Amino acid sequence: MASAARAWVLHVDLDQFIAAVEVLRHPELAGRPLIVGARGDPTERGVVSTASYEARAFGVGSGMPLRTAARKVPDAVFLPVDAEEYNAVSSVVMDTLRGLDGAVVEVLGWDEAFVGVETDAPEGFARRIQAAVLEATGLHCSVGIGDNKVRAKIATGFAKPRGVYRLTEDTWFEVMGDRPTEALWGVGAKTSRKLAALGIITVRDLAEASARELAERLGPTMGPYFRRLGRGAGSAVVSAEPWVARGHGRETTFQANLTDWQEVTQEVRRLAARVTDDIAAERRPAVRVGLKVRYAPFETHTTSRALDAPTFDVNTIADAAAALVARFDHRRAVRLIGVRAEMAEPGDPVPADSDSGKADSGRPESGRPEPGRPAPA
Repeated sequence: MASAARAWVLHVDLDQFIAAVEVLRHPELAGRPLIVGARGDPTERGVVSTASYEARAFGVGSGMPLRTAARKVPDAVFLPVDAEEYNAVSSVVMDTLRGLDGAVVEVLGWDEAFVGVETDAPEGFARRIQAAVLEATGLHCSVGIGDNKVRAKIATGFAKPRGVYRLTEDTWFEVMGDRPTEALWGVGAKTSRKLAALGIITVRDLAEASARELAERLGPTMGPYFRRLGRGAGSAVVSAEPWVARGHGRETTFQANLTDWQEVTQEVRRLAARVTDDIAAERRPAVRVGLKVRYAPFETHTTSRALDAPTFDVNTIADAAAALVARFDHRRAVRLIGVRAEMAEPGDPVPADSDSGKADSGRPESGRPEPGRPAPA
């Protein structure tokens, strides 16, 4: 007797996406350690956007400085980031997913999406996804199956590469109970250390921890949230609503460290002008400005402040960003600067300065932005 159809969440993750796209364009690179990042020059400053499985075997990972990657794999092939090509291929993938009968697709980024579907054979549907994506693009993907987004996302890790894996409430502790808390989606090394200081080492420890103690030690919101993660709890709602950016940011990596903090402030103002252009194009004013500074050799700090009122005014945004410079250690050399503006919600009133605040797009720029993974389109 066939089982009844029920709702499932599938997490689709393209395997080594950026590297795989480059191999499609350069078949001669198949099987070689391939590293994609910045301008593709490992003698310059920049970070790894992705690495092929062959390069990962040597310990290369996303976010690693290109120079470090080159030391780990001297014979690797380095290529520059081509965001336009990755966007184009990603669009084909997402359109392919949307074309599957009954599928609701929630895009997460270039290379991943949640798919909601009602079926009595989720593994079969997952294989349909893999076949459809491969036919449309020549790319392979892994699919995690879950009864919610958290379990589907984590299941994909067990599916890689090119596989399918199911993780549900019934199997959660059998699979995850004895794993370290850092194995959870949303728990990084820093949070894992905080939990370890409380005697919480494994996923099961976290699930069985006192909600009151977690709230007291980690905050009334995050404490209970992490406990729910330990139980694999999460939303099962997959939405096809278009993703809306919360903000826009620009970054510059310097090939030589900046030690003059007046120059740092000038660069902050230049980046703020570019960010103002970005938010003006969306007709959504800035409500908060943030500043990221990466000290040499590779230590990153961030800070932000709310604006007095929503605005497109480039001087107001630049002044706010420049004021944040005072919060950093001016005795240290700077490797990277980033400026970000968080925007008002769509539909909120547009301030009267919307036409006068557009930044001068012809301003000179020092350094080169580090391409990163974009927000979903």
